[in-house]
Amino acid sequence: MIHEQTKNYSKKAIYKTLHPWVRKWFDSKFDDFTPAQKRSIVEIHKNKNILVSSPTGSGKTLTSFLSIISELTALSENGKLEDKVYCIYISPLKALDNDIEKNLDEPLREIEEIAGKPLGIRKAVRTGDTTQYQRQKMLKVPPHILITTPETLSILLVAPKFREKLSHVKYVIIDEIHSLAENKRGVHLSLSLERLQHLVGNFTRIGLSATVSPLKEVARFLVGYEYGVERDCEIVNINYLKDLDMEVMCPVSDITIADEEDTRLGLYSLLDDLIQENKTTLIFTNTRSGTERFVYNLKKMFPMNYNSKNIMAHHSSLSKEVRLETENNLKEGNLKAVVSSTSLELGIDIGYIDLVVLINSPKSVSRALQRIGRSGHRLHEKSRGKIIVTDRDDLVECSVLLKNAKEGKIDKIQIPKNCLDVLAQHIYGMSIENVWDIDYAYDVIRKSYCYKDLTKDDYEDVLSYMAGEYPQLEERYVYAKIWIDYEKRTFGKRGKLARMLYSTNIGTIPDSSGVLVKCDGETVGKIESEFMERLKKGDTFVLGGSTYRFNYGKGMTINVSPSSGPPTIPSWFSQQLPLSFDLAMDIQRFRALMDSKFQYRRSKEDIMEFIYDYLYVDDFAANSIYEYFVEQFKYAQIPSNRKMLVEYYRGFGDRRFVIFHSLFGRKVNDALSRAVAYLVARRYNMNVTISISDNGFYLSSDSKIGGLESFNELTPENFRPILTQSLDKTETLASRFRHCAGRSLMTLRRYKGESKSVGRQQVRGKILLKFVQEMDENFSILKEAKREALEDYMDVENAQKVIEWIASEEMEIKTINTVIPTPFAFNLVSQGYLDVLNQNDRAEFTKRMHLAVLEKIKDKLSDIY
Repeated sequence: MIHEQTKNYSKKAIYKTLHPWVRKWFDSKFDDFTPAQKRSIVEIHKNKNILVSSPTGSGKTLTSFLSIISELTALSENGKLEDKVYCIYISPLKALDNDIEKNLDEPLREIEEIAGKPLGIRKAVRTGDTTQYQRQKMLKVPPHILITTPETLSILLVAPKFREKLSHVKYVIIDEIHSLAENKRGVHLSLSLERLQHLVGNFTRIGLSATVSPLKEVARFLVGYEYGVERDCEIVNINYLKDLDMEVMCPVSDITIADEEDTRLGLYSLLDDLIQENKTTLIFTNTRSGTERFVYNLKKMFPMNYNSKNIMAHHSSLSKEVRLETENNLKEGNLKAVVSSTSLELGIDIGYIDLVVLINSPKSVSRALQRIGRSGHRLHEKSRGKIIVTDRDDLVECSVLLKNAKEGKIDKIQIPKNCLDVLAQHIYGMSIENVWDIDYAYDVIRKSYCYKDLTKDDYEDVLSYMAGEYPQLEERYVYAKIWIDYEKRTFGKRGKLARMLYSTNIGTIPDSSGVLVKCDGETVGKIESEFMERLKKGDTFVLGGSTYRFNYGKGMTINVSPSSGPPTIPSWFSQQLPLSFDLAMDIQRFRALMDSKFQYRRSKEDIMEFIYDYLYVDDFAANSIYEYFVEQFKYAQIPSNRKMLVEYYRGFGDRRFVIFHSLFGRKVNDALSRAVAYLVARRYNMNVTISISDNGFYLSSDSKIGGLESFNELTPENFRPILTQSLDKTETLASRFRHCAGRSLMTLRRYKGESKSVGRQQVRGKILLKFVQEMDENFSILKEAKREALEDYMDVENAQKVIEWIASEEMEIKTINTVIPTPFAFNLVSQGYLDVLNQNDRAEFTKRMHLAVLEKIKDKLSDIY
């Protein structure tokens, strides 16, 4: 049973559970226990499963380790500390693993000083970077605390000698569990934990999380099920004790009428002011291109304030060495500012941060809180954050986000379920451990939260694939990995290379098409292959805030030399963050409230007062929001959670647009737009252009489209089948199938020490996809590729809700015809001209449309003012 633990234990009660030496150490370091520690340490001492959700800097890590260190100290004192692993600490980041090892050094060393003798409590990091020598050393003398990643744990479970060292594990700590639960790494880990439980029996599960919702689901993910009933878990929720100092800021007084250049200069000027007012500022940009652009421009525009020593970039395309250098400079207080995309969101120790600045919307409340929580990294200190917005859509979005953050309303994460490619990988791993009874293995798998609803048919289909019961696949060099004895109802591994194949091909993160960038023989980072294809000799570009000249490319590596510019800022191809569905719906509800104010002819003063009270914004922001809504209302209608607006617009060259004002987030709009476009193509035998954003989507063509008629064909019953059909022959399905084929070991990424390039994997994936589609449309891995595309890449579940709302008339559809797009459509329509308009032209285009709308409605506006 999941239970919220609200009891605060006194310092005296906690001290009773701790060994005297540990007690003395804690007393010398801290005045008191943090709220998280007061609710958790005694429960962990009682061996209860626990999920601790609290802000960065609230002592979560020490909370999880204190009871464990105390127990190991007692065993050591009594001469009972054995050569085996007692605790496994798992984190999603190797950098976090190294942090934890360093952070454990101090308490263990100081407790030994208090004891006056060596205690011999060992800890060690085991990841893919661990050398063969260190691995052998761990086998002879295993650590008592093993620090590792989800992938390495899975490998250790099939390593016969090390598996033995894990057979008495008592505690498993999962750090940053919220970042694992929402993707396939978490699904993979959930099965590894059940395999570990099968090996060792019950152990105490400790989950550490930042702000996340719903906590009960994350707790179920942590502990799993026993005989179809959730295991017991205590939830400690201390998310809102830390004060929030958050503010939405705009670099100009009026976003719409300001020139693009004025906005750009205002943005950098505001950013420079904020950085100079603080000792250390952390800036998040959402994209790697943004990270590079901001570092470069700050250095160029304010050369007296910034240089390569006091401002640095941090993102996943930079080499490990460059990222580590940035992290170390941050910890040592050498940096005035660091600019990151998303890579510094998680709890890597980066020292003290005064202020966090978010450039544009972080797209979810939980992500905003996670990022802003990196500042004021001390208990009882305010977390300070500024969100800088540069357009009106972003202003409204961030204002509602700020309201939800202040009121503790967190968007829900979605945990993937029944992933058949991950299941195939684990069935292979289980077969290497020992021979399994088919039905017993099914029961063990279904103890994982992610597989509690796995059907017997899907399970047996995956077994059948792994056993090579599709002879056609052998023609494509996909061989059996396991054997099955149907009479005895057992399965086991096939082949002598099984453990080697498994250990070198497991994991859920697909190989990316990253191209190594080398300067003087040293790797300085990565660019994407599409970007490399456009480079010619002599081109310069920015990476890690420094400018490089392209010399030549060879395979998946390019050679560069330092340059002073002028650079070509790289066009990274990484996906933008999608708006969360929960936040999108709250923005829609705000739209409905504003619509009702205008419908009832409230005065500007009344509506402005409502905006102040509802959104916690300043005068500039409130006025900009008011003007935005009044223009939309007077020119057309305000779409909301009760009304979807469909706008017919004719653009340049008489091109026709059908614009759906569907503010549900990019993932939902991707699903809706594909289904509609598929029906249009089928009905009119024509291709249409699709453009999507978080705020809506449009279909575009040179002739009549009939988008609304096709949208009206969608029903709750046919929506998912139509969307599934629309995936056939798309790059989306081909890409997802390649990833799933890799995870399910159809395609081996590494074999006998050789790696298969991403390019070769892509070609092989497409050949296999075509073959499998012809062989069996219900083949388990093809089925999984479609599920991943629909449920993880898109958001079919919430898109289905939208279709149901329309079918039940909970949401009505209104249509309008426009010669100038409505204000709410400006960004979406200008986005459609990306190929023909540069940034300045797009801003000018938006401004011209805005002035044209004002001209159209000037008589109506005079009624209000």
